[in-house]
Order: sequence, then structure tokens, then C-alpha cells
Amino acid sequence: MKVAAFVTGFLALLVSTPAVATAEAATGAASPASASASKPAYPPEFSLPNGFQPEGIAIGPGPAAYFGSRANGAIYRADLRTGEGKIINPGPGTPSLGLKVDPRGRLFVAGGNGGNARVIDARSGEVIKSYQLAGGAAFVNDVIVTPDAAYFTDSINPVLYKLPFGHRGALPDEAVKVPLSGDIVYTNGFNANGITPTPDHKALVIVQSSTGKLFRVDPSTGVATLVDIGAETLVNGDGLLLQGRTLRVVQNSLNTVTSVELDRHATTGKVVGKLTDPRFDVPTTIAAFRDRLYLPNARFSTPPTPTTPYNAVSVKRP
Repeated sequence: MKVAAFVTGFLALLVSTPAVATAEAATGAASPASASASKPAYPPEFSLPNGFQPEGIAIGPGPAAYFGSRANGAIYRADLRTGEGKIINPGPGTPSLGLKVDPRGRLFVAGGNGGNARVIDARSGEVIKSYQLAGGAAFVNDVIVTPDAAYFTDSINPVLYKLPFGHRGALPDEAVKVPLSGDIVYTNGFNANGITPTPDHKALVIVQSSTGKLFRVDPSTGVATLVDIGAETLVNGDGLLLQGRTLRVVQNSLNTVTSVELDRHATTGKVVGKLTDPRFDVPTTIAAFRDRLYLPNARFSTPPTPTTPYNAVSVKRP
């Protein structure tokens, strides 16, 4: 799918799609999370609620996976041992996109075209704190949590939103805007999208979906430096996952996960592999548990309805 068509279609879905209407999504009801003798432990794929329209995924603590809905911002928690789960938060009516869980059991949620972010108790599903990050048009797309702060990307505005942590991880009253500058130039379509730390954990790495470029970003100044990956492109790059020095880049409409081996400081990188799977149906984000990678299928090319089926799949880590 061409980038322009993909962007137009995705934004249209976010603006026009009604909230999930299934009884399961509305009530949070689901099958018990107890293991079933007829199902294998840690199933390689499992269903999400019909009409859910997943985008983000986060895993932890333990074998719990969290998914956010583009339709209404609901949060679904699944047990990776069984693939069963339930809605733990009904959502604010605006999207829930990128997700990350911190060691304190807080789920950080990027709010898409709502221009907002939420911090949710991963155990109870209750909202701990909400932030309105942007006053005008925005697309808060993804989030990464470091020991000192949470950082959110905006695919429309050249800025990072920072939630600096206080004593013992205390949340701030307001977010701090860190303007992006340097090598990154915003274009039509989706710009800054997935975000992750550099291997040395001294800076951040973001992917620009529309250009396929990778950038190292100074979290204090917002200065972005192009990561040299040669002639390769990461166009339609979405969720990022760093494992050691290996960066996994989900190229959503290409149904591909590309592995980039970075140097310690993320100034250069080399594409070392591309992973595809017949079960991929426009996967968007990625998380790891044990020896497997988990991805939700966003199905952007499938018109969403309240009964459209969605799922998550896992693949062996290369």
C-alpha cells in the first residue's frame, strides 16, 4: 500500500470509527484465564475482542500482554499462557496506540489524534493520571519508558513529550515539550513513530515512517542525528524493540519485521535480517517474552466493523 493511501485510511479510521460495540468489549467479559487442557500453553496466536482494532502492545510484569484499541482507547489484558483475557479499562473514547509498562506496574499509553497520554495501573486498570499533551492537531503515536522519564512521539508535530519522573518515580503534574531538530525533517504523512533507547541507554532512537529513516535523538536537547544504515530503508516503520544491540523494526503494511544491528551509540546500523509470516496482517508494534516476539495485527487494509475479528501472533525470535 502506498504511504499516502495508508496514512489517509488510518487517520480516517481513527476519526470516523465508532467505539467497539461488542458485548465482550463493553462489559470486559472474557473466558477465565485458567489453562485449558485442550489448548497449548503459550499459544502462538490468540484472538482479541471483535471490533477491537488493536495497535499497541506491551508485555510485563510476568506473562501479561496489554493491547490498546484504536476505536475507543480500551485496554485489553491477555494471559500469554492461555491467550485469554479481558478489557481492564474501557478507554476515553480516543485511541490508545503505543504502550509501555514500567517496573512499577504502570502502563503508559499514547493517545493518537486525541493528543493525550494516560498512565494506567496495569493491575486494576484504573487511570492514575492523564495528560493533554497537545492543544491542536496532533498524533501521539508511541512511548518509551526510561529510568528517568517517559517519552512520547508525535507523528504530526516535530516534538517529543517528556514526563520526567520525580522521587521514586513520582509522576509530574505536566509534560515537558522537547522540540525535535537537527537531521530530521517532517514531511507529509506519518513522521516520528516508534521509539526506543540506544544500546548504551544514553539517547533515544526513533523511526520516521514516511521516509524510512532512523534517528538518534538527544533526549535533553531533541537534536536528531541520522543513523547510517547504508542504502536500506525502513519505510512504514512502526513499533521498535531493542534487544541488546539488535533493533527490531515493524514495517506495518509491508508485513515485515526488519532487524538492524546497531553500534553501541546507535550512530550506524546494518540490516541483518527480515522476518515475515503468513499470519501477519499489517502488524504494528512488537514486544518480547522469553524466546518469542508478539505482534498485534492491526488489519489496516480491512474495513473495520463491530464484528471484525482481530488477533495477536507470535514468532520465534531470530
